[in-house]
Amino acid sequence: MPREYLKQATLTPKSHATETHDIVKSILDEIEAGGDEAALKYAKQFDRYEGSVILGQAEIEAACALVPEKLRADIRFAHDNVRRFAELQKSTVRDVETEITPGFVAGQKAIPVDAAGCYVPGGRYSHIASAIMTVTTAKVAGCRHITACSPPRPGVGVNPAIVYAAHICGADKIMAMGGVQGVAAMTFGLFGLPKANILVGPGNQFVAEAKRILFGRVGIDMIAGPTDSLILADKQADPHIVATDLVSQAEHGYNSPVWLVTDDRVLAEEVLRRVPELIADLPELNGENAAAAWRDYAEVILCEDREDMAACSDEYAPEHLTVQAEDLDWWLNSLTCYGSLFLGEETTVSYGDKATGTNHVLPTSRAASYTGGLSVHKYMKIVTWQRATREGSKAVAEATARISRLEGMEGHARAADVRLAKYFPNETFDLTADA
Repeated sequence: MPREYLKQATLTPKSHATETHDIVKSILDEIEAGGDEAALKYAKQFDRYEGSVILGQAEIEAACALVPEKLRADIRFAHDNVRRFAELQKSTVRDVETEITPGFVAGQKAIPVDAAGCYVPGGRYSHIASAIMTVTTAKVAGCRHITACSPPRPGVGVNPAIVYAAHICGADKIMAMGGVQGVAAMTFGLFGLPKANILVGPGNQFVAEAKRILFGRVGIDMIAGPTDSLILADKQADPHIVATDLVSQAEHGYNSPVWLVTDDRVLAEEVLRRVPELIADLPELNGENAAAAWRDYAEVILCEDREDMAACSDEYAPEHLTVQAEDLDWWLNSLTCYGSLFLGEETTVSYGDKATGTNHVLPTSRAASYTGGLSVHKYMKIVTWQRATREGSKAVAEATARISRLEGMEGHARAADVRLAKYFPNETFDLTADA
């Protein structure tokens, strides 16, 4: 049976790429040339904020005091989970060395980058969890300096809960600046900050484009598009929970795709019936986002069996992938392309977005087919080293000389030749490229 689209998207997530690129490039160029003054000009224009750019200790303490204790406890709970999971991830990378051949030793070291810039969205939604996800992983990785950057609100500043989260998670500096100007300030080392080696964290299309343009000068976690989610569900799934989970992710934005892939027509039709009702029950802004995303970008796909469902999911390579189906181990072993996987009704993408410890900065737009999400490893450089005795270098030098000459790289060959001549003056070697 061919796949049947009970609901098919009429649009795909696309920004006005050329227009966005030109705007962002112009802003970056002006800020790089004009420094602090140019960044402040854009902060005034876009953030409509003229307070402190780098929060002082007194300002941080005042902001933290505004956060209710119950929320502080929730942030500490989420931070502890993210920290412990990041520490587990870090334990999987270790310094190693091995003797490649007798007398020739090669090794690997994991070195954290020096300075990390963590962007925390604070526009439509205040992404407290993004501060936890980005700052905590940078801290566990061992970055020497961490800047948390978040857009301030006019007359208010950075959301106090974001300030609290960034502070307890280990940010060395908290910057009240949003958008391209915030990304530029961290990259170019403005306002007394060290120049960032890596930029991480989600943001709107302008932030994403700034990171794209700056990639190469600095590292980035990924180039992110609109968030997306896919649910795999069979006949045993609860249609109300499936529908609720779809709507919960559609509220991210008007162009956030959500997909249901199932082999049960009854379930699919019931979900299709329930989703509009659930959207109508959301607060106004959330409902507007979810309604547009559901109308224009959502899909409901009917497959023949679970093998076809798994194949369909891997083709979509979703950022978030939920399985509400029997035999969860089969799905865990069969699925290969996703940013983060949520197995069973008892967990949900919302858990991962906020508090379970796995990171919510994940690959979108099918990028999960080739990369994973933000982790402690993103802040670490895996570098190699080697050391040899003179005797240990002999065989390597001979092979290097011959391979280099076969490639036509005589200079490389001579770098091996001189060592053989110095270390073994009384020996003769065949270093030609002849077969």
